[in-house]
Amino acid sequence: MRRDVFQAIADPTRREIISLLAKGDSLNLNSIANQFEISRPAISKHIKILEQCNLIDIQQEGRERICELKPEELNPVSEWVEKNRTLWNSRLDALEDYLTTLQTKPENNK
Repeated sequence: MRRDVFQAIADPTRREIISLLAKGDSLNLNSIANQFEISRPAISKHIKILEQCNLIDIQQEGRERICELKPEELNPVSEWVEKNRTLWNSRLDALEDYLTTLQTKPENNK
C-alpha cells in the first residue's frame, strides 16, 4: 500500500509525534514513546507509517534508532491548506457581502 503525507497527518498521535520532532531535536524511539500513554508497539506502528510517508528519517546509532523530521515533506499539506484557505476566504467574503446587502435593503412596507 502506498502511503502519503495526508495519511500521516490524519492521526492525532502521528501529528503529535511530528510536533515533537518539529522542535528541532532528533529523538530516539524510547524518548518518543515516553511522551504517550499508549504502548511501545503502537508508537512503533505510528513511526513506521511516518517513515513510509517519508516524513521522518530513522538512523541507527549504536543500539538506538534516532528519528528526525523531514519538514520539507509537509509542503504538499501546506500547499493544499493555502489553496483551500484562498477558496474559503473568497466564499466567506461573498457570504459577508450578501449578508450586508440583506441588512441594508429597505424593508417592504407593511
